[in-house]
Amino acid sequence: MPTYEYACTACTHRFELVQKFTDAPITECPRCAGAVRKVYFAAGVVFKGSGWYINDSRPAPPSDSSSAPPATPDASPAPASSETATAPAATKSETTTAPSAPAPAAAAAPSA
Repeated sequence: MPTYEYACTACTHRFELVQKFTDAPITECPRCAGAVRKVYFAAGVVFKGSGWYINDSRPAPPSDSSSAPPATPDASPAPASSETATAPAATKSETTTAPSAPAPAAAAAPSA
């Protein structure tokens, strides 16, 4: 059963009362017989982490790559760095360097 807190509007007496959901709220103060009001608090529960929002429980939308046919197990893709790893290193006499162009100058703001 929930615990409710009440506050008297006449004598400012505050008290708690355990009541069923179906019980009627208290209307008078047990000390002075004045009018009382129910005191509401912020929720005492904080939901942290994933899984509390609607988009956390949805499956991921299908991507465009899922429509491609699956690769056969015999034909495995070669790693991207395989050319550089297996190619022999070029010697200095084999390499030719093109003359490099100077870097473009940044547009400078005119000084006043």
